[in-house]
Amino acid sequence: MCALAHVLEAAGIATVVLASMRPVAERMNAPRVLYCEFPLGRPLGVPDDAGFQRGVLTAAFELLNAPSGPVLVDYPEVVEADETPLACALPPRFDPDVAASVDEARGLRAAYDRSVVRRGTTEVGRSIDADGVAGALAELERLIAGEHWKEVYGPRLDTLAVSHDLRAYYQEAALELADGPSPGARQAEAWFFEQTEAGKTLAAARDALKDQGAPEGITFYMLPVGR
Repeated sequence: MCALAHVLEAAGIATVVLASMRPVAERMNAPRVLYCEFPLGRPLGVPDDAGFQRGVLTAAFELLNAPSGPVLVDYPEVVEADETPLACALPPRFDPDVAASVDEARGLRAAYDRSVVRRGTTEVGRSIDADGVAGALAELERLIAGEHWKEVYGPRLDTLAVSHDLRAYYQEAALELADGPSPGARQAEAWFFEQTEAGKTLAAARDALKDQGAPEGITFYMLPVGR
């Protein structure tokens, strides 16, 4: 967004960036930045709190009166990230003849479809679509069972895209099932990796790939760095 701000300013359009990472804003030198120490994914702070969000927007718009700068202002209030896994019921086991992760993903399909219809968009599709989620998990289960990754995938494996699509599928389904306001990024991450079979499968498959000596470029981005 900071880079885009430079482009818009060059075209004569005044901009204000709401930044969640101060070092990035400092390096990019955007003309006007309001740094908000909020959880990633919540640029206006507290969900469902119109008064708080209006305060953030008011502070941002006030920066339009500042010169082209660069101007970097800290918003005075801090919102701590909630890393408690979101409360989201998972489907019961239906087909005992398939891996638990595959069965789980199939059980979430209806919730995922409702989420896509309601929002009109999806992040799934970089490598696999929704129809391919169960199959992708089945391939990861093969790695865990001991098959070599080249036997499962051939010479090329885009684990970054697969991991992204699996997490997006689950998190979009969770938007239809979770209790309370929309979850923060860390809450959704904690739920996926700590409470779902797919999250456990993804982590175990990453370990299996590392044990097989797969290149670091294949394994590194399968999980967030903190995990």
